[in-house]
Amino acid sequence: MTTYHFTGIKGSGMSALAQILDDMEEDVQGSDITETIFTQKPLEQKGIPLLPFSADNIKEQHHVIMSAAYGETHEEIVRARELGLKVDVYPQFLGTFISQFTSVAITGSHGKTSTTGLLAHVLGSIKPTSYLIGDGTGKGTSNSNYFVFEACEYRRHFLNYSPDYCIMTNIDFDHPDYFSSVTDVIDAFQEMASQVKKAIIACGDDEHLQELKANVPILYYGLNEDNDFQAREIKSTDEGTVFDVYIRGDLYGTFLIPGFGDHNVKNALAIITLCHYEGLQYEDVAKHLKTFAGVKRRFSEKVFGSQILIDDYAHHPTEIAATIEATKKKYKNRKVTAIFQPHTFTRTKAFLQEFADALSQADTVYLCDIFGSAREDQGSLTIEQLQQLINGSHLMNEGDIDGLQAHEHEVLLFMGAGDIQKYQKAYEISQKKSG
Repeated sequence: MTTYHFTGIKGSGMSALAQILDDMEEDVQGSDITETIFTQKPLEQKGIPLLPFSADNIKEQHHVIMSAAYGETHEEIVRARELGLKVDVYPQFLGTFISQFTSVAITGSHGKTSTTGLLAHVLGSIKPTSYLIGDGTGKGTSNSNYFVFEACEYRRHFLNYSPDYCIMTNIDFDHPDYFSSVTDVIDAFQEMASQVKKAIIACGDDEHLQELKANVPILYYGLNEDNDFQAREIKSTDEGTVFDVYIRGDLYGTFLIPGFGDHNVKNALAIITLCHYEGLQYEDVAKHLKTFAGVKRRFSEKVFGSQILIDDYAHHPTEIAATIEATKKKYKNRKVTAIFQPHTFTRTKAFLQEFADALSQADTVYLCDIFGSAREDQGSLTIEQLQQLINGSHLMNEGDIDGLQAHEHEVLLFMGAGDIQKYQKAYEISQKKSG
């Protein structure tokens, strides 16, 4: 009887995969650091054993799946090798696992998680679908027709996959600690395109994706007229965004999505394109696009007194600009205050001016200290260097967060991929105490 042991089970992809195998009635356990991470909650709810890292966790009959963040020197992997056990790195295991389904990989520099979540919701409401989302959510459905999963380009991990379909949202220069240039990123996506078996659904508004070459059909979606699937007559309403979809110039139908901003329209177009290619009915797709509740840490809103608080994972200038645009479209009559925590020194240094330009779209900007990554030493860069590029911006730490209460009736937009949530939490606690 095989037990799947996950070394680094709290990683977002690892957590999701563990949930999927558990749903498929496999025996699952895992280990990680003892610090609490939001991805462990669904594991605890399923009763999946979570252990501290230890060589003693590894037993005969285990099939070890290790996070790509760890290497052969990890004590659990050393023990697994001593026992002659099967050990797969997460992307390798996933690459084999998807072959039993009609698989749809979602990749791109931005929008992967939101698009994966949206496709999982729509497709899963119409046909049996299993899915793995990068926010740590996974579901294994018996007799699944489809497997929808997020495929990350970092360190070219997505080259472990040969999916039936691949949705590509955009190509942008990110992860400057690994990719040398945007050309390096384009090369990785081009290699991924060559591994797709049935069709590629790509955003035609992205100039880099227009250069793709593949052995399968490429269907382009977007707002520009030369796309196969085009959105027109885009309008913001109280319920969300309404738009018409044209397929190669012919009206296909009208859709409503709960989200705001052009990036959300494009994400929906990707889903509409794939579902049309797979022969699903317009009425079914339109019905379920309306009811998408979103994914974790993507535009997560709450009303807090006279303010609206939004938590968002935006950590690249392109994402920050899109998130501020969506906020302004949804809350036309409110000012937007951005509270931003840069994520990694390499990214902050590479995009310093772009961060300043994107954040300057907000009415007021607060900057938190740079959140370093485990992959890098602290750089010489300081948050003050970003502050100097943004007129009227303020520095903020957890201890002086009360200043946010001055922004009555505004939207407070907390953005970052580090631990920006602790600032929102500190603000909420301080206001409840003073209130």
